[in-house]
Amino acid sequence: DMQYIEKTTEIISRYLRVGQVVSLESTTYPGTTEEFVLPPLESNGLKVGKDFFLVYSPEREDPGNGGFTTKNIPKIISGVTSTCFEVGLALYSRITKKLVPVSSTRVAEAAKLLENIYRSVNIAVVNELKIIFDKMGINIWEVIDAAKTKPFGFQAFYPGPGLGGHCIPIDPFYLTWKAREHDAFTRFIQLAVEINSYMPYYVVEKLTDALNERKKSVSGSKILMLGVAYKKDVDDIRESPSLKIMDILLNKGAIVDYNDPFIPLLPETRKYKFNMASIQLTEESIKKYDCVIIATDHSCYDYKWILNNASLIIDTRNAIKEKSAKVIKA
Repeated sequence: DMQYIEKTTEIISRYLRVGQVVSLESTTYPGTTEEFVLPPLESNGLKVGKDFFLVYSPEREDPGNGGFTTKNIPKIISGVTSTCFEVGLALYSRITKKLVPVSSTRVAEAAKLLENIYRSVNIAVVNELKIIFDKMGINIWEVIDAAKTKPFGFQAFYPGPGLGGHCIPIDPFYLTWKAREHDAFTRFIQLAVEINSYMPYYVVEKLTDALNERKKSVSGSKILMLGVAYKKDVDDIRESPSLKIMDILLNKGAIVDYNDPFIPLLPETRKYKFNMASIQLTEESIKKYDCVIIATDHSCYDYKWILNNASLIIDTRNAIKEKSAKVIKA
């Protein structure tokens, strides 16, 4: 769905003047800047590299991570022409400490996709291993902690209830779509998406088994979701796996509430129309639920207090380290 870039480019083209620079920062498929953005900008007779300058410099951010800002995150920069490239360098050198120049906008577009696909594929690997190791009675988080002591050749990725945000679940599909024009198929990407998309169902399966052991069914059970943001300490619910888990549980007849200090009201999304507000987390309120699902491991949660007061906990983030019969890792 390119309508946002398309409409923005159309508006810019109406007011584009000689000497201006246009920079595309959206994550998108290789070729977008030259094939999709450039033609409308030249439609009024202005010439790129001479009258105006077009660059591509993909956005990089890590929401919730206070250690990185626009200033200290290295920024990839490219230009449609050599002059565009020089203008882009001049612009972003005033904003960012370190620039990473590349030879073309296609390389820059592909680099941004690689960053997101790399995470998607590696998270899919540990998500799949979580399921396999669980059947073997092995704690995946302990395995990762042991493996990451290797000082070379290994980077730790962690499993969860699925992927959220815009970058990791959605962006890899841009390359999948573009690759088909070249008779190429992105099998790794599609397999990773398949595995990651299954994880909310896996969480519900673990919940169902845990309730069955306690002679309860999902239908009619009271379930509390802790966290609906897609990652800890942010207020972003885009593609959040928590929403999918809630949807599955509601369709199975469960009574579902949520608590998230970052999201007091759950807004309507393209996929879901929950009419819900975050409940207050008290000793009295948490004890009325048959199960609590830790879906987002916000730093503000007191996990020792949750362990002491909840009757059953499905922990998808390894937030509770203590071993307990009422904590099920999922």
